[in-house]
Amino acid sequence: MEAARADPAAGLDVDKLTYEIFSILESKFLFGYDDPKLFSAGTSPRPGATSGKATPLRAPAAGKGKVCILSIDGGGRAADGLLAGAALVRLEASLRRRTGDEGARLADFFDVAAGSGAGGVLAAMLVARGPAGRPLFSAEDALAFLLRSLRRGWSDGGGGAGGGLRALFRRPGTAFRKLFGDLTLRDTVRPVLVPCYDLATGGPFLFSRADAVETRAYDFRLRDVCAATCAGSGGSAAAVEARSCDGSTRIAAVGGGVALGNPTAAAITHVLNNKSEFPLAAGVEDLLVVSIGSGEGEPRGAASTSEIVRIAAEGVADMVDQAVAMAFGHNRTSNYIRIQATGTPRPGRSGAARSGCVAEEMLAQKNVESVLFRGKKVAEQTNAEKLERFAHELVKERDRRRTSPVSPTVVKQHPSTPPPASYSNLVSQTLTSIM
Repeated sequence: MEAARADPAAGLDVDKLTYEIFSILESKFLFGYDDPKLFSAGTSPRPGATSGKATPLRAPAAGKGKVCILSIDGGGRAADGLLAGAALVRLEASLRRRTGDEGARLADFFDVAAGSGAGGVLAAMLVARGPAGRPLFSAEDALAFLLRSLRRGWSDGGGGAGGGLRALFRRPGTAFRKLFGDLTLRDTVRPVLVPCYDLATGGPFLFSRADAVETRAYDFRLRDVCAATCAGSGGSAAAVEARSCDGSTRIAAVGGGVALGNPTAAAITHVLNNKSEFPLAAGVEDLLVVSIGSGEGEPRGAASTSEIVRIAAEGVADMVDQAVAMAFGHNRTSNYIRIQATGTPRPGRSGAARSGCVAEEMLAQKNVESVLFRGKKVAEQTNAEKLERFAHELVKERDRRRTSPVSPTVVKQHPSTPPPASYSNLVSQTLTSIM
């Protein structure tokens, strides 16, 4: 051990070995790979592996596209949706500027949206289908809804770190009914994944459009999906009963943060195992992933129950980030980014105006990366700069799809039932209520 400390080269070898081990473990067990030669060049295959030279991770074929994934963390505090909301607005504005299309929406560039808790509400808003098959809400609409909810929370005397969201989710059926009407998982322009924890089965439950398209037994109304993933937020322990549209499936849900506060790994696994919609996605090298955190709270001295829950949730989210980053390996700088802020300030009683400033402050922070076994590392780029770089990659992928002769990266599956006739009224009423 002392020799290893004295020799810097030995330390590098240990780091390399650790990297190789965790790359193999994450590739095999997290994403379902079972390639006995899934080693970087220069390492030895495991006992019992087929003979032959070890091979590195497969490089993407020329002209082959990438599946674009948006993942949004969730939590129960009022500030939990601020970083994501501001990041989404910044990303959408960058995409519009780069393409010259003022009507562009995030759903035009992402193939899958996943979100938990407040992130699940944002994801559902971005992919909800409106008239003529276009997304019902923009990123600006989603952030406006969140800020208005925070303002109502303070005016209602909610106060505290989770006041705004607690006020919103105290009667989630009312708020989400106004937002989504009778839209269901089938009524989305892109596949959406939203987790919760089912008390009836004692395990996580993942709302998925793929399952909803396959059978009505797993098609839920978006308002119920959002209520389920937000249940128990802000200190409330009450579970929410969610029923499928045909009434055959029932779950007793508490918030998605309990099960999958960071749904990135679930989204990646869904894509890599869903060949009907993503036939060309064979590995993480075929993906473009942006994962947006909820902002990590300021440390406190008191170890209250809520503080312990917060620490546990943030720790699990960081573990998922580390695992995903390890699985991407050398592609992590180009194919995977994590937007996260630390020491997130509380908005305070100045309400929505201060909340908007808090969101911008988090975007201006240097990006925070989770390093396996080494805690946090402050990156050179800010969160806003990372979003700009990723916007460039998204535009490149869209342009490639328009000109490439290769078969489509994504096969769109459309619901068998027509959209509700009340779409036009829903659009006008919803936009009026959130602005």
